[in-house]
Amino acid sequence: MTPMATSNLLETPRSGHPSPEDEFDFFQQAATLGFGDVHFRLDSTTRLQAVVAIHNTRLGPAFGGCRCIPYATTKTATEDAMRLARGMSYKNALAGLPYGGGKAVLIRPPLMNDRVAYFEVFGEFVESLGGRYITAVDSGTSVADMDCVARRTLHVLCTSRQRGGSGDPSPYTALGVRLGIQAAVAHRLKRSDVEGIHVAIQGAGHVGYHLAKELHKLGAQLSICDVNEKAAQRCADEFNAYIVPPAAIYDLPCQVFAPCALGGIIHDKTLPRLQASIIAGSANNQLLESRHGKILQERGILYAPDYVINAGGAIHAVTEEESELKAKINNIYSTLIEIFQRADSSRQTTNEIADRMAEEILYGSHSIPQKTHYT
Repeated sequence: MTPMATSNLLETPRSGHPSPEDEFDFFQQAATLGFGDVHFRLDSTTRLQAVVAIHNTRLGPAFGGCRCIPYATTKTATEDAMRLARGMSYKNALAGLPYGGGKAVLIRPPLMNDRVAYFEVFGEFVESLGGRYITAVDSGTSVADMDCVARRTLHVLCTSRQRGGSGDPSPYTALGVRLGIQAAVAHRLKRSDVEGIHVAIQGAGHVGYHLAKELHKLGAQLSICDVNEKAAQRCADEFNAYIVPPAAIYDLPCQVFAPCALGGIIHDKTLPRLQASIIAGSANNQLLESRHGKILQERGILYAPDYVINAGGAIHAVTEEESELKAKINNIYSTLIEIFQRADSSRQTTNEIADRMAEEILYGSHSIPQKTHYT
């Protein structure tokens, strides 16, 4: 195994100087997001390229999932890990969990010859951090993968029930999102139920499927899209969902748009197309930039901050007592109602209010760090 301090993809290409859009000021990004530390690991045998971002440990060890998806560059993977880790700090704080925020991003190779060995090496990486970071399931990883990680470290959650773990967190993430949608519908549409409410779900994966199941039970009208046609068809067959082409989901007239795939999908090009009154889904970092929250507000679209509404899976992973688990997941509803009301009264955006509430917990209302900008 060969550890790395950095990756050559963070450096200037040998062929010449990078263009402005290719430049990545690592320390500027760290200062802007309030970091923390970032760790890199390369293993040539398994082709592991891993980034672990530890954002904050004031409330406890950094806890956050392990994402394993393709990335075009190390820059993109590192930025994603850092943004996701910050979101986990804020998520855990607002959910009342005794953990800080961290995230692992694995740049999935085109060919993974030995998945077991790959995740065992990642487990060794986690172990080398001495308990400062606790990993778990995320996009592109599974309970079986966490069992492999657990062969090399104790600092892992969401292992199989056979190993004494909590198993798949997806149903609990979906439960929290369903409660969040109900809170948004109550606040914006003045409805105490979701029967007949048209919800467009982007992504029919683990969470998207369970969210469709939750909403179908309550009588919601569902539309769904996914690049995996079989996954979308399953929701159509089981929940009478209308299948929409992935590229058309933004143009669909609906009351609730629920992003449940990857993040960064609310941006300058997609935002003008949205025809929903509410955005409430499980995807992390739904806003490409925080300023897009202001544009949503100006358009009269209520945004449920992602790290608040999608906290159910994290809560499930670290909470053993059933009554405490139910109480904390149910609290997602009341937390969002408070955010919506404070946003209305202050004319701030919901994402600004959520950030402020999390920072008050993390740092105290009188010692919130100011974002540093270097020149």
